[in-house]
Amino acid sequence: METEDVLGTSGKELPAAKFTPVDYIIFSLMVVTSIGIGVISGIRSRSRATTQEYLLGSRTMSPVPVAFSLLGGAISAISLLGNPAEMYFFGTQLVMNLLGFIPGCLFISQVITPIFYQLKLVSITEYLQVRFESRLLRTLGTLCLLLFNFIYMGLCLYAPTLSLSIVTGLSTSTSILILGFVCTFYITIGGVKAVIYTDVLQTLILLIGMLLVVIICTTDVGGVGSVWSVAERGGRIILFDFNTSPYERHTFLSTVIFGFNAAMMHVGINQSAYQRFASVRTLQISKNLMMVFMLGYTMVHLLLYYAGLVAFASYWDCDPLTSGRIEKPDQIIPFLVINKLSHLTGVAGVFVAAVYSGVLSTLSSCGNSITCILHIVFSDITLESLISLASKLVLNEFE
Repeated sequence: METEDVLGTSGKELPAAKFTPVDYIIFSLMVVTSIGIGVISGIRSRSRATTQEYLLGSRTMSPVPVAFSLLGGAISAISLLGNPAEMYFFGTQLVMNLLGFIPGCLFISQVITPIFYQLKLVSITEYLQVRFESRLLRTLGTLCLLLFNFIYMGLCLYAPTLSLSIVTGLSTSTSILILGFVCTFYITIGGVKAVIYTDVLQTLILLIGMLLVVIICTTDVGGVGSVWSVAERGGRIILFDFNTSPYERHTFLSTVIFGFNAAMMHVGINQSAYQRFASVRTLQISKNLMMVFMLGYTMVHLLLYYAGLVAFASYWDCDPLTSGRIEKPDQIIPFLVINKLSHLTGVAGVFVAAVYSGVLSTLSSCGNSITCILHIVFSDITLESLISLASKLVLNEFE
């Protein structure tokens, strides 16, 4: 089937799968390399296998891979697919969230990070007990954190598999099993070091994949100027909507508040992010990491937002959603890859590897943070405490 037929008025639908053997090889290499990094990290750490080594890298990690890991953990596959779709269908007002995200990061760097780092905590929920002297409050905080991570991991794993089925032809169950097994294996073997080093690989693949798609498609539509011009004519350039109505999808005020909240959620009180900050040697390095993360997060999101405008410039006269070529808005970027770049061998494989890298990076960060939280919970449950609790229960029964 010709590319023009897929997009044109012929009514033909996109084939279910477009992956070639080369694409499968590229995708498989990403998966195998991630597993290999976990195994190597586990072997190297075996001689000094302690709790601090497994959960925090003995607090001696190099800042460069930690910076990549911070960025990779915050950029999920949902971000890769959802942000461009937001720009494509609703315009650029969401970009203004970066004006809230940047001061949020500065607040975290100067206020939150020094407190947590100097207390030498392993789990951020420990702070609740230290600050308020309440074991119950810490337990409730731990349960809330675990519940959030379980739900978030489910969303990050399930949602991209639905969107990428248009490219890979893999069923949702198959994708979930592959990613779940790979992620569980390497974080179990290598601990936080495996997570950080695989995050470096996965973040680089993520950036390369998105840059490749954006550069090629921008060239196809006539350059950056053409992309901006088409988006402007289509009413997609919206940056300063000061409407105060709560029924408006996005306004300047709501997006700025959202950006500040995103900084708190992704970094400020996030267990996986705290483990990265706590894994380096000094507080100053930790604060510098926050600044590097802020810059990287901003640049990556600008790239994702621009990708949505590129997709709009490519399909402004024939929307794939209304014409029935795709079923969900977040399939617009996978459709763009298949529709416009399927003639370039390996590009689909690189893109899918990029999105699945985002999945693995997020899952591994959350999985390692859950391990850390559960370790702190169960480390407090000793044989003596269980005997003491049992004795109290028995005495109460007799009384």
